[in-house]
Amino acid sequence: MKVRTPISVYIVLTFCLIALAFEMFAPEVHYLTSPYFWVVVIMSALLLLIVSSLQDLVENENFKKLTDEEKKLYLEQKKIPFLRRLWNSAVKKQSQKEETDLIIDHGFDGITELDNALPKWWIGLFYFGNIFCVIYMLAYVFTDYAHQDAEYEKEHKTMLASIEEYEKTAPKITLETAKYDPSNIAEGEQLFKTNCATCHSEGGKGGIGPNLTDNHWINVKEKDVFHNVFWMLENGSPNNPTMRPFIKDGTISGRDAEKIAAYVYHINQETPPVKVDQGGASPQGEEVKWEK
Repeated sequence: MKVRTPISVYIVLTFCLIALAFEMFAPEVHYLTSPYFWVVVIMSALLLLIVSSLQDLVENENFKKLTDEEKKLYLEQKKIPFLRRLWNSAVKKQSQKEETDLIIDHGFDGITELDNALPKWWIGLFYFGNIFCVIYMLAYVFTDYAHQDAEYEKEHKTMLASIEEYEKTAPKITLETAKYDPSNIAEGEQLFKTNCATCHSEGGKGGIGPNLTDNHWINVKEKDVFHNVFWMLENGSPNNPTMRPFIKDGTISGRDAEKIAAYVYHINQETPPVKVDQGGASPQGEEVKWEK
């Protein structure tokens, strides 16, 4: 008769499995403070205690049927701490007698082969890996656990929330404080596509609105391209109501305008203009020599 594993070990393992299930299938629940989690844990512990009590009764009956020698051996095994028994079982080697029984009936040059069983720790890891793989795949397919898209969406929302919180306390970007920064060009391009490309076309080559890549401008309010674009985004065009004041009407923030202005500065001052034969709109307004 084998010595049973202590009930405390089963309770700890059950607690870990329940926590893993909540982590995988209900990640939005803070399970350590959730009453549902603790109800499941307590009910599972009670069931384990009931099963353990029934096993105690069965064990007592089986113990009575053992011989004196078997009883003595069983009691000696029971005195060994559980972790020690677990270690001995995991790394147990075959005895000389067991090896004799395991010899396979063939050999070569006096070399015999043993049909040894795999170590229990290896078998345990193998089965644990397979079971965890199945659970993990189910969680991946049917929940958001460890799902790249879900993790990206969550991090994206968190980032947007932090940016929004920062915007509440960050100093406002105005015409006086706005500065050209090349690192804003990429974001400025995306903002331009969303808010400006409808009239000025992608790349600012012009369409309904004028070509922003050449040196001909209808509205000249500042001495350099960057601040002139920021002024237009803040106040709109006095010559064309279609070019509305994006900042004042709340469509974009001063920080967004700074990024759009950086992109327009880039396509106007740092890249060749898009000419008419290249798909650009015809020049409109006066030719301007901007300050750098």
